[in-house]
Formats: sequence, structure tokens, C-alpha cells
Amino acid sequence: MSFFSTRGGAVVTASQAILTGLAPGGGLYVPAMYPQVSRAWISSLSSMPYAERAAAVLSLYLEDYTPQEIADATAMAYTPERFDTPEIAPVRRLDSTTWLLELFHGPTLAFKDMALQLLPHLVCQAARKNGENREISILVATSGDTGKAALEGFRDVPGTSCTVFYPEEGVSDIQKLQMTTTGGSNTRVIAVEGNFDDAQTGVKTLFGSKDFAERMGVAGRVLSSANSINFGRLVPQVVYYFSAYADLCAGGEVMMGDPVNFVVPTGNFGDILAGWYAMNMGLPVKRLICASNRNNVLTDFFNTGLYNTHRLFYKTTSPSMDILVSSNLERLLYEIADRDGDLVRVWMDQLKEKGSYSVGEQRRDELMRTFTAGFANDRETAEEIATLYAHTNCVVDTHTAVATRVLRDYRARTHDLSPAVVVSTASPYKFCADVLSALKGKGAAEGKDAFACAEELEKISGVPVPRQVSALRELPVLHKRRCTKDPEDMARAVLEA
Repeated sequence: MSFFSTRGGAVVTASQAILTGLAPGGGLYVPAMYPQVSRAWISSLSSMPYAERAAAVLSLYLEDYTPQEIADATAMAYTPERFDTPEIAPVRRLDSTTWLLELFHGPTLAFKDMALQLLPHLVCQAARKNGENREISILVATSGDTGKAALEGFRDVPGTSCTVFYPEEGVSDIQKLQMTTTGGSNTRVIAVEGNFDDAQTGVKTLFGSKDFAERMGVAGRVLSSANSINFGRLVPQVVYYFSAYADLCAGGEVMMGDPVNFVVPTGNFGDILAGWYAMNMGLPVKRLICASNRNNVLTDFFNTGLYNTHRLFYKTTSPSMDILVSSNLERLLYEIADRDGDLVRVWMDQLKEKGSYSVGEQRRDELMRTFTAGFANDRETAEEIATLYAHTNCVVDTHTAVATRVLRDYRARTHDLSPAVVVSTASPYKFCADVLSALKGKGAAEGKDAFACAEELEKISGVPVPRQVSALRELPVLHKRRCTKDPEDMARAVLEA
């Protein structure tokens, strides 16, 4: 299968798309088509372990990888040593019509592990296939979770290095410690004086800079990405939508063919876009519900057709969604533009130059046949955490609570009580101070560090503090570099590191 750039002018294989990450001219790679699957094919996933489910989905897209290469990669990625449950991505019932798809059982306690435990294997295979002998230098901008997941995935992988930029004051204490204590001879972590959009814009600028590419080439390195702009990050996320549906059918919760709503807390739009890919392949999806926090640029886009970044940027209790420029939305725009790369380029140029673009009422109406969107502010998120615990005895993180609150509002507004799967993206222990405050009151976390908050949360939830969190207390901070948001300063920081 070939892959096209969303901005036109590039056609590559799957391995080339994964190796380079970003297309020339700043476009994102998309598949030439969406492979179609039958209900019998979906049913067959029920009897497979997660690694085999992943191989079945990936083989439909990654046609220049052999079936054995894909099977080996998924078998090495989804193991008991890396994930704390044999299901890898279990589905947990909340009530008679709602389930949580738990994606936080990997080494960094967030959904990014689902792709980033696999991506290093795909990248290394891609390098061999394309005769690339230089070091693969992974460059990442993170709003909190991608960074640690990428560092963990690429740590000490031969022939690679991984450099992560994170907003200095835009991640939780646990997220920051997870990144800055990372070991490995090939990992670099750099704090950016700005927000996530600043970090992401800087990284994209570096990918588009011929001068930077030449300087890296002189050093014997070639750039690649572990952000969700890389198709190798996106396609593993398609897997867990099929996996969740297969599990619901196997458990008798839904009948094969019955449509399900998926509710996704998202900032960069990659997670929910993977659900859209699954739907286009044949997964029975009724609605994809896009859940945002107070930085509700996506909510406004779906409701109006106007994407407008001229707004205040808020630091919220769900920091992984503190994003105003949602990179993966470009892949969806490509589809509603009838795959017109020139039109997508116009919209992206307008976004860069004017901070906004409009897709028009007709295209907005087309999107709203599948998508619906809502948001929750910090107060509503805290209320939702407390409400869920009171009614279900389930403690969720701040991002999952945004999604369940948006689902609650959606059902009240539409009376749609279809089965709904909420994509639960992180462990509450990654955001323990805010979760504790939601459950015990604003003063509960005052004067306590993240570890004391985690211990209090353990008493409430009955769920032990994950070893990934408790171990941070003893680990030394190894990464102390910082830079401004100026792309040249970011380039200098990469080269010095």
C-alpha cells in the first residue's frame, strides 16, 4: 500500500512513512485506502491475545513489512514484562451502558505506551528495509505522556536516539519526574520555556529545516518522529478500538454489528482519529465523541467549522490536552477535502499565518454525521471524579473524567443511550494531587508532594501505588537542560545534547 502526503507531492511505502515521520513540505502521511474488514474478521479477534490482534490490524496497512516481521514486533511490544495485565488493554464496565477502555497498564501508565512500545521495532525494521545506516534521531514534543513513553520505548535501542521537548511548567510533577529521571545512553530531555504548542511548533520547524537536517547529517544522524504525526504512532492505536469491540461482543455486552459510541479525551486528535480509521475499515461505530478541556478549540471547530487559535491558553488539571494546534486534525481535513492536498495546504498556511481557517458549513455538516464534541472545565472535571467514585467506586484520572463528563452531557442533550466506550488514557496516579483534591476537597493536597498524594490516593481507591510512581522517589534527576521556544535555540540544544 502506498502512502500520500496530506499536502500533496509525495508517495512512499509504509516503511518510508514510518522512517521519515513527516512528509516534505510539512504534510502528514495517510494510507492510499482504508482496508475493509468483515464482521467475521472482527469476531476472530476475540480468540487472539492482544499481540496477535495488533499484528492482524497492522498487516492490513504495512504491506512492505513481512507478516513475520509484524508478528515479531507486536510479540516483543506487548509482553507481561511491559504491561501489568495479560489483556494489555482491558475493558471495564462502569454501568449498564458504559465501559472504560483502560490504556494505562504499560510502563509509563498512559495510552501512549500502546504505540510507543511498538514503534521502535517498526522504525528499526524500516531503517534496514531502506538501507539507512545513520543513527535514527527521534525528535519529540510532548504535552506530558508521549515524552516518557517515547523515552522508554527507544531507551538503549541500538542505532537510535530520542530527544524530548516538554513545556517547563505544563506537565504534572509525576510526568516531569518520569521524563527527567530516565536513564539510557541515548535519551535527552529538554524543558522549553513555553507551552506545548510552542514546543510542537519548534519541532515541526526543525523537521522542515534543510539547514538543521544537513547539520544532523554531518553528525551522522537522520531525523524521525515519535509524535502522532508519524503514521507508525497512529496505526497501533487503531488496534485497541477493534480489540475493545471484540471483547464487548465476546462478553455478550453487545451483539456483533451493533454500533457503539466511543468517547475520547484528546488534544492533538491522534487518539480519536484512530477510531475514525477503525470505523472506515468497518468497525460498527455510531458516534465518535471528542472530549476537550477548557482549551476547547476542537469543540468549537466541530460546532462551527472554524478552527481559531486566537484565544487564551489555559493550564488545566488535564495537561495532556492543553493544546491549541491539533496536528492530527490535518489527516481528517484531507479526507473532507476529497484528498485535495492543495486545499489542505491552503488551510494549513492560513493557520500558520493568521491563526485560523474555516472548512465551511457543508464540510462541517459532513463531519458532524460521525463526530460530536464537548468540553469540561476543571471544576466540572473534579466534580466528575467525585461523582464517578461515589457511584461506581472507580477512581479515574483527570483526562478520563473529562471524557465521562462530556458523555454525561451528550446523553442528557440527545437521549442517546447507545453502548459507549470511554477511552481511559492515563492512570490517576499520574495526576494524583488533582485527583486527591477532587475526592477529598481542595485542601487535601496542600503541603503534600506527589508521593504523599499518591499514598493518600491508595488509601481511598484501594489500588496500590504503581511501582513506576513509587520508584521515582529514589531516582536521580538526570536531565536538566532547558531552552527557549525559538527553533534555533531548540536546534542548538539538540546538537549540544
